[in-house]
Parts: sequence; structure tokens; C-alpha cells
Amino acid sequence: MTETPAIRQILDMNAFDASAAAGAAPAVRRRLGNLGAASVLFYRDPIEMVSASGCWMTDVAGRRYLDFYNNVPSVGHSHPAVVRAVADQIARLNTNTRYVVAVVDDYLDALKARLPADLSNVVMTCSGSEANDLALRIARAVTGRQGFVVTTNAYHGNTDLVTGVSPSALKRGGLPAHVVAIAPPGAATDTEAGFLAALAAAMAELEARGFGMAAFLCDAIFSSDGIHDGPPGFLARAADLVRARGGLFIADEVQPGFGRTGAAFWGFARHGAAPDIVTMGKPMGNGFPMAAMATRPDHLAAFCADTGYFNTFGGNPVAAAAGAAVLRVIEDEGLQHNASVTGTHLLSGIRALAATRPHITAVRGAGLFIGVDIGREGAPDPGLTLRVIDAMRSRGVLIGAAGLHGATLKLRPPLCLTRDEADLFVTALDDAMGEVAQQA
Repeated sequence: MTETPAIRQILDMNAFDASAAAGAAPAVRRRLGNLGAASVLFYRDPIEMVSASGCWMTDVAGRRYLDFYNNVPSVGHSHPAVVRAVADQIARLNTNTRYVVAVVDDYLDALKARLPADLSNVVMTCSGSEANDLALRIARAVTGRQGFVVTTNAYHGNTDLVTGVSPSALKRGGLPAHVVAIAPPGAATDTEAGFLAALAAAMAELEARGFGMAAFLCDAIFSSDGIHDGPPGFLARAADLVRARGGLFIADEVQPGFGRTGAAFWGFARHGAAPDIVTMGKPMGNGFPMAAMATRPDHLAAFCADTGYFNTFGGNPVAAAAGAAVLRVIEDEGLQHNASVTGTHLLSGIRALAATRPHITAVRGAGLFIGVDIGREGAPDPGLTLRVIDAMRSRGVLIGAAGLHGATLKLRPPLCLTRDEADLFVTALDDAMGEVAQQA
């Protein structure tokens, strides 16, 4: 067996190496000059994009790429209904939530109709990071405790508080003392019993450290941990266990929400779990920046009694128009159903391929959110994974990496993916795996 590779920081996965900037294209050097050390680009040779439509993106040279990575354009890049809604609203009015604007409350009513009835207060923000930051602060205000439990390679955002509960965001050092990380559910163990035991031990550890249990923050598809769909249901017991210890369950739906897992509109709903707080972001506006946090009125009131919350651009009318259009498209075009049906077809195709490609060591997924482990000799292989990603790029398909070691292919195409596009992907992956196998 080969040695287990080092843990990979999320921004380092499939990232452009800035030390190679001298030989990069002028557009890349310009980007690095503008953003400096904060520049985050994909691929050893970054792509300059100019347009996108449906599941396809087009670069400056006119080459088209099948997008299997970006979950932001959930209903398809540049969807006409979303484009029209944004254009019409910004031509009419865009302001903040200190004014009553019907389009905002119309959207919130439509969104709440998709949420558990008790989560009747929704606070709009501009990013998932802001939504998660607010959720953590509310959990502390409600419980009077400071500690949080997350999973080993979770990513929940980039504010100071949220970075502290995002192990995969850290380049050096460990988690703060008020945070305990547990392993995501694994196929090699009794998922429910093992996960619940780890969660109970983590809560006991927080109590022993003097912080107590404020909340368990969880992405129900464990996307940054390598996509773990798990048997539906075990998260419901986890939520009950957390509440029994006086904590809250925060469902981070930035990744699995809005129909992506196919079986349910929300990742937590696929498990029958009852969250105390739900956060959401990326796919809400199909590319328009917007996010939200939903909770019970008494929870929000407990937080606002001491601090209050206002976000100038959170819940602006243009964001509401975009969000409302996304909800209509998901419903009118049957995209949650498509995620289930086309996702099942795609998953079957990849699993059939795995039977003939030994470097594919595991395939997991729900709907149109799929993880494909790449390894050899019994160990994950991030180097081989990167070569697969590059080989797919050369075949006009965009994918990413996830997991503790960066050795899981992360697949999350737009929900409008067709069966033919799914087949095109499987053919490209078969070809790419054949290429890298010859190099291995």
C-alpha cells in the first residue's frame, strides 16, 4: 500500500500555481496583479471565459465546455427567465429592506412555502458566509453556549467566525478550542451508530473544555468531505441528539439545497431531519449574489434583543426577483425531478465505468451531486485526481476536487442536464481514465 497523502486545503485543490505566473497568459498575469495573494484560479493553465448558456461555458477562443462543476447556475447558465426578471427589476427599482417592496415579500413567502413551517423568519444576506455567520451567532445567543461541532473537512464560508468552523479553509494551525470536528459518514462503518457516537463524544469534549454545545453545523451531502450521501435518515437522529444536549442543528443548504439531491428540495429533508436553522446561498439566484438564513421567530428575537441585524444589500428587490425566477423555473421545468432521473442515469453510468477502471475506487451521490474517489494501491491519489481533472478539461468537461486529500472528483452540473449530456460526460471520463492509467 502507498502512503496516505497529506490533508489538502480547499483552495489548493486544482488551483493555479502563482509561482508559474511569469509564463502565464496576459489575462492571467493581469488577474494576479489585481488580486494578488487572494487570487484563486482553477487549472495549471487557467481558462478565460466569455459566455455561458445552459450546461455549457465558452472561452475566449470560442471553445465550449460542459460544466460539471459550478452549482451556482443551478437552473442553467444565463437562463432567460432569470435574466428577464433581473433586468426588469433593476430597471424599475433596487433599494434596501428599510422600505416595503412587494417583490421581496412575495419571494420570501414563496421560499417559506418550501421550508419547515416553524422556520417562519428569513433574513436575507448576500453570501452563504454571511448567512452561516449569522446562524452561528444566533445559536450562541439562544443557547448561551459557545461550542460548535462540524465535520473533518467542512467548508462553511470565509468570515472570521465561519472560517473557524471550516477545517478545509485552514492553511496552517488547528481549529480553535471552541470547535470539534468529527469524521463524515463512511461506507466502511455503521453509518448511523458510528456518526452518532462521534457526535456525542464531540459534544462531551466541548462541555469538558468549558464551551458547551451551541450547534452542530452540517452540509447534508458532506460535499467538502468528499460527497457522502449516506443512508437517508441518520441525520434526523443526529439532530435529535444535538437538541437533547441543549444545542441547535444548523443545516447548511448552500450545496445540497434547491433540488440538487433529487429526492427532496433540501438536503436535510432527504433525511427527514428537522433543523433549527437553515442557511442557503449559491444556487438561490442562479448567479445573482444572494443568500439567506431561516429560523424560528423566538430564536431570531433572542439574537436581535442584544444585537439586531441589517444588511444593506441583503434582500434587495433585484435579488428577490432573481430568487423568485429560480423557484419558478425549478417548478415549471421539473428540475428537481430531472436531478433525480438524470442523476440516477449518470450515477449508473459512472458505476458501470468504475467496474472497468480500477483507479475509480468508489462512487457516491444523490441526484446531480456525485463524488468519484480516485486512488491506487489502496490509497487516495490526489496527483492522479488532478491528472483526471486536466484530462477532462482537455476533452471539454469541467470538474473539481473535494475530500480530505483532494482525491474525490466533485460533480455537480446544472439541474437542467440532459441524458445526452450525462452520456457525453461518462464517455469523456472513460477516455480520460484510460489516458491517466497509461501515465500512472
